[in-house]
Amino acid sequence: MGDTPESVRDDGIVWAVIWREAKERLTAAGFDSADQEVRWMIEDVAGIDPGAVPHDTTAVATRHLARFDDMLTRRLAGEPLQYVLGHWSFRDLDLLVDRRVLIPRPETEVVVGLALDELARSGAEAPVAVDLGTGSGAIALSLVREHRTVEVWAVDASAAAVEVARANAAGSGGRAAARLRIVEGDWFAPLPDELRGSIDLVVSNPPYIAEDEVIEAAVADWEPVAALRAGADGLRDLHHLVDEAHDWLAPGGSLVLEHAPDQADGLVTRAAAVGYVDAAIERDLAGRARAVRLRRAARRTGRLSL
Repeated sequence: MGDTPESVRDDGIVWAVIWREAKERLTAAGFDSADQEVRWMIEDVAGIDPGAVPHDTTAVATRHLARFDDMLTRRLAGEPLQYVLGHWSFRDLDLLVDRRVLIPRPETEVVVGLALDELARSGAEAPVAVDLGTGSGAIALSLVREHRTVEVWAVDASAAAVEVARANAAGSGGRAAARLRIVEGDWFAPLPDELRGSIDLVVSNPPYIAEDEVIEAAVADWEPVAALRAGADGLRDLHHLVDEAHDWLAPGGSLVLEHAPDQADGLVTRAAAVGYVDAAIERDLAGRARAVRLRRAARRTGRLSL
């Protein structure tokens, strides 16, 4: 552990004991994944492989115990594990996450895959993409790291979210972050007007929960409400993006939107009225309608083929 003798508790308590006691407390409080959660917290605090935690006889440093106790207290109060840890994985990224941004979820990883497919289909040597409502920067950073030439604009109306996205770009973006611009503003408003009609991809995981829809307390009480709810029917921002993105896209450009499963058909209908072609509903890993992929007509044919 590299601790000096003064930093180790006098009673010689070891991590295996901490793990057992904390697991019992979380289990008693109704946490279904108590065992795994405690292992992850101990890994984060002490760098111990989660699989080895139940048998680890390393004496616990006082400073480590204080941090672990704080994390356990927060978790027992209902704070999401991702915020307690302060970071979470998304595709090949390890992202800073806290209450300023939504927790990255597997459903959005599927959206990134669709966006990358559309960039590949575009055939552009250096495509331009825009991630609207970037939050932690999960989508935008994934695009620049997994596509070697794309230039990405990441936009968020929340100054606090922009701070998180910029921190993640600095910490996880590597050299690819040089192709990422993070700006504050409302949807398309902060983009330079010269981008209008020339963007190859617009992608977004916008708010799409109705104001009166009941959502679990772990989400409603902790995650930023502005990134979750979107008017009486949850469609306010989705409709805005469908309506506005068309004129910003290049001919043949794509719009990829995450949404709730019951919103897909209505979005496709609206998209057709706006003028998109080749609309497709894409499903997440659970088989639920999770994203729409819409394309602006290509100039040479007026229609794209799938």
